[in-house]
Amino acid sequence: MDKPRPMGEACPVDIIVDMQQRTNSTHPTPPPDILSGTLTPEMTFAQKVWALTSRIPRGQVTTYREIGDALSTRAYRAVGRALHDNPYAPTVPCHRVVGSSGSLTGYAHGIAEKQRLLKQEGVPCEKDRVVDLAAHLYHFA
Repeated sequence: MDKPRPMGEACPVDIIVDMQQRTNSTHPTPPPDILSGTLTPEMTFAQKVWALTSRIPRGQVTTYREIGDALSTRAYRAVGRALHDNPYAPTVPCHRVVGSSGSLTGYAHGIAEKQRLLKQEGVPCEKDRVVDLAAHLYHFA
């Protein structure tokens, strides 16, 4: 007869199920409007920020100010806060948003990771800053 497991000890199947649940809950799928970059009147400010961020193509970046301007607001810190709270990363690519001078600021996984992701997407970075921001800057139409 098998010995009972001590309290709190998980069997391998429990561990696998737990990992699957954590993975699925960690990166939820964005709603279609956010994923497509479509703004709707029912959206919260944060949802509008995430929708705009979804529009930024690989190999380009935008700034907190550009997003604020696209939403007709000067609340650039509120834009940063919404990106900090982004539950859809990396699908909604908040790592593609930088400071107005090209500085790599405010990324939950650290500046080194933000720089690594941007370089992987073809955005040159040096000393925690995008090289030639103008050449890589995405403007919202």
